[in-house]
Amino acid sequence: MTAAADRMLTDSLIVGAHPDDEMLWFNAIVGRVDEVVIVYGDYWAQPGLGERRRRAVAELPLRRVTHLDIAEAGTYGCANWAEPVLGEHGLKLGLEETRREMTRLAKRSAGSVLPVSLNASPARVAAHYRENFDRITRALKPRLRPGMNVFTHNPWGEYGHEDHVQVFAVLAALRERIGFRLWMSNYATERSLPLAMRYFRSAPGPYLRLRTDKALSGAIADVYRRHDCWTWSDDWSFFDEECYMEAPRPAASAGGGGPHQHLFPLNLFTIEERRRSLRAPIAATGAVALSAMLGAALMEAF
Repeated sequence: MTAAADRMLTDSLIVGAHPDDEMLWFNAIVGRVDEVVIVYGDYWAQPGLGERRRRAVAELPLRRVTHLDIAEAGTYGCANWAEPVLGEHGLKLGLEETRREMTRLAKRSAGSVLPVSLNASPARVAAHYRENFDRITRALKPRLRPGMNVFTHNPWGEYGHEDHVQVFAVLAALRERIGFRLWMSNYATERSLPLAMRYFRSAPGPYLRLRTDKALSGAIADVYRRHDCWTWSDDWSFFDEECYMEAPRPAASAGGGGPHQHLFPLNLFTIEERRRSLRAPIAATGAVALSAMLGAALMEAF
């Protein structure tokens, strides 16, 4: 590795949202940083997932791993990724959040989902998402020091995950208060590009290109598969290289006004979205919309 890469990995920490994010998006450095912190554990829609994740994290072949074990809100797909709206706690959630909350309530009423966390179950998805911002902030703040190197999700959430955007937002806010260096890697999909394009700059920024560690990441993936908590496709093929650059600050996120805009080389890929067959009518409003979504949720719950 180069001297610049050695400096980047001095006093270093990866903060990944979900178990397996640490090796999917930080493949080149996951075995080289001083510590890996994983944020989420339980998930109300998948009873038992949190315990499987805890067992897997305890067996990861890494130097030092800390699991914050915060219950996730279940926000994936709840934002409008065609026209994403950033908020204080990550991304603004839309109609899908309400439909998903109805599903959660229906499953609880049917007894098919037991509360996995006193913090998570009573809260609506959006409220839980907002509250997680504070939970993550409180958990991470004591671990962060001025001058250290912190690696986390890029501000468009790699393939477009609301939790990833939130974790970035937490660390971007803490960077302003503490003074560490915040880094991101270069993954994106067509889903997340509308948000990624907001971080284009008028001039190219410096970045480091590093070889990935496919052998180590394969071993980590095997741990997650063994504990039935691997979230990615089995035919995933790791890129040969990753690029890392310091994460933009708010003032740099609007891009320049010139004819050319730059980001940095992207590891661009696509994923197959699972299409939902039951949706509330777009034109429905008020109680009619709520009733339609609850009916769809009840059908999903059984």
